[in-house]
Amino acid sequence: MLTAFARAFKTPDLRKKLLFTLGIIVVYRVGTHVPIPGVDYRNVQTCIDNAQANQGIFGLVNMFSGGALLQITIFALGIMPYITASIILQLLTVVIPRLEALKKEGQAGTAKITQYTRYLTIALAILQGTGLVATARSGALFQGCPVASQIVPDQSIFVTITMVITMTAGTAAVMWLGELITDRGIGNGMSILMFISIAATFPSALWAIKQEGSLAGGWIEFGTVILVGFAMVGLVVFVEQAQRRIPVQYAKRMIGRRSYGGTSTYIPLKVNQAGVIPVIFASSLLYIPALIAQFAGGTSGWKTWIEQHFVKGDHPYYIITYFLLIVFFAFFYVAISFNPEEVADNMKKYGGFIPGIRAGRPTAEYLSYVLNRITWPGSLYLGLIALVPTMALAGFGANQNFPFGGTSILIIVGVGLETVKQIESQLQQRNYEGFLR
Repeated sequence: MLTAFARAFKTPDLRKKLLFTLGIIVVYRVGTHVPIPGVDYRNVQTCIDNAQANQGIFGLVNMFSGGALLQITIFALGIMPYITASIILQLLTVVIPRLEALKKEGQAGTAKITQYTRYLTIALAILQGTGLVATARSGALFQGCPVASQIVPDQSIFVTITMVITMTAGTAAVMWLGELITDRGIGNGMSILMFISIAATFPSALWAIKQEGSLAGGWIEFGTVILVGFAMVGLVVFVEQAQRRIPVQYAKRMIGRRSYGGTSTYIPLKVNQAGVIPVIFASSLLYIPALIAQFAGGTSGWKTWIEQHFVKGDHPYYIITYFLLIVFFAFFYVAISFNPEEVADNMKKYGGFIPGIRAGRPTAEYLSYVLNRITWPGSLYLGLIALVPTMALAGFGANQNFPFGGTSILIIVGVGLETVKQIESQLQQRNYEGFLR
């Protein structure tokens, strides 16, 4: 692997792409530490140093922003607005015929959908930026911090608008940096920035486990967590690479004096066809009750019940609900992202068939049957991976934002595998030995 990296840097065009990607990453990380106007940076650091600063309902967004959300910097929103906009457009493609027609138009239609995604990203950034500023002004961003209400000293309308505009511009800049990596660098830009944001929180999370440990100064807990983390990475790599290959045979066609077709291929159906989307959906949905309870006044019975059962991730109600939501969203997302009827029609149009299965409706039913069968283990795998921080590592000081589990490990491994494959393919085009042997 190191030899392949060395050969990649020896190739002029690959070296330029890698250095360009590293440069964009540096710019992105610098932006996550630049505070926005109107924020008292000392009070923010005081609240972050609090033991409860990194725990709460903003943990998921803070993780995707590389810790910039709780520091209220220009890149505080990170790539979450873009991720949300992409998911919304993907869901609307199934519902709105116009978007579905654009998707089938090829590159021109995809470019139009990308433009819609950018507009929706800016709108969501304005909405989320306004919510973040209002939360910071009220002191609810850092619960239990004595100076939480003094984070924004000047609460005038001009300062509020300036803060929202700054964070919105930061989101647009992040989106632009991601597209630059996609066009001129290595890998998918948004995925790379997501990878860097999550990886940036690893050292502090691991060191916090060491400090909270009690065995040999916390080193035993630290080492155990590292070993479990490696085992988790191996498991995720194994499952993410697993797929069910459905053979497809194309009949021969004579056009003039030439013969076309007659080739054999396959349809790769991944065990984890939904990816990390179900975990994000379930996490976001479970944050809503806690968010409502946090901003609700008084001490009503429903607020107390939510705070007892759905704020902390170690409660049985939270664990069961989280697991069931992941399983549900895994089936839901697979159902809207993979259309067996469309695949069967395309195969029939080009003379393809599955051996032993008639073309047309029987093929669609067979694909749906296989997809449901492999989605079950995939959804259960996602649920277990997401619950690892709560159930298996609770004794070592881990919390629901532990790095080796849930959303973080799935994204880290997924983006890492895709980036390595892209570098490998470019090396193989130049007759160099790649990463995977």
